[in-house]
Amino acid sequence: MSRRAFQVLPGFNLTLGYTLFYLCIIVLIPLSAVFLKTSQLGLSQFWDVVTTPRVVASYKLSFGASLLAAAINAVFGLGLAWALVRYSFPGKKLVDALIDLPFALPTAVAGIALTALYAPNGWLGSALEPLGIKVAFTPLGVLVSLVFIGLPFVVRTVQPILEDLDTELEEAAASLGARRWQTFRHVTLPILLPALLTGFALAFARAVGEYGSVIFIAGNIPMVSEITPLMIITKLEQYDYTGATAIAVVMLLFSFVLLLAINGLQAWTEKATGRNR
Repeated sequence: MSRRAFQVLPGFNLTLGYTLFYLCIIVLIPLSAVFLKTSQLGLSQFWDVVTTPRVVASYKLSFGASLLAAAINAVFGLGLAWALVRYSFPGKKLVDALIDLPFALPTAVAGIALTALYAPNGWLGSALEPLGIKVAFTPLGVLVSLVFIGLPFVVRTVQPILEDLDTELEEAAASLGARRWQTFRHVTLPILLPALLTGFALAFARAVGEYGSVIFIAGNIPMVSEITPLMIITKLEQYDYTGATAIAVVMLLFSFVLLLAINGLQAWTEKATGRNR
C-alpha cells in the first residue's frame, strides 16, 4: 500500500505547514523581535537595566504574588470544583456561571470594581480597615486581584476530570475501611493531581502577565506595589524600548523556567500514577 494510505489526517503536510506558519506569525516572530531588540544592549547595560532595585522589587512582587495566588486558587478551586460536581444546592447553576465571569469581564473593569470594594471607604475595605487590614494600594491588593482572575483556570481544568471520575474506586476504598481523608489522599487526589497542576500552571501564567486588573488596586508605589508589567509600560512611555524589552526578556525566561518545572512535575506525576500514555 502507498504511504498516503497510512496517513491519519488527510492533507497532513498542508495542515502541518499552516500550523507552523501560524505559530511563527503569532508566537515565534514577536518573541524573536523582543530578543533582537534587547540584543542592542551590551551585556553590562542589560544587567544594569534588569537589576535596578526598583525593577528587582517588581520581580519579587509579580512572581511571588503570582505563585501564591496560583497556590491559593489550586486549593480553593479544587474545593469549588468538588462542590459543583459532587453536590446539588440552590443556585448551583448561577455559581457555575459566575466562575467564568473573570474570563468575560474586561480586566480594567475588574480592577476598578476590586478597588471600589477594598478601598478604605469601600464596602469591604471600611470593615477591614479597623482591623488593621489594608488591601487596596498594597501588595495584598495585588494578590487579591490575581486570585480573582486565576480561579476559573483551576476550576475548569479540574471539573471535567471530576465528572469523569469513577466513584466506584472511592466506594471500594471505603468498603475496605479507608476514612474519607484517606480515600481522598490515596485514591482521588493522585488522579486529580495532573489536572490540578495544569490549572496551577495556567493560573500562574495568567497572573504573571496580568496588568489591567492589578494596575488600579496596586497603587503603584515604587519599591512596594509596582508590578513588572508596569515597569515595562513605564519604559515604553519613556521611549526606552530596549529597556522595556530587556525586562520583558527576564520575565519571559523566568516564566519559561517555572512553567517547564511545573510541566516536568506534571509529567512525573502522571508517570508515577500510571496515567501517562
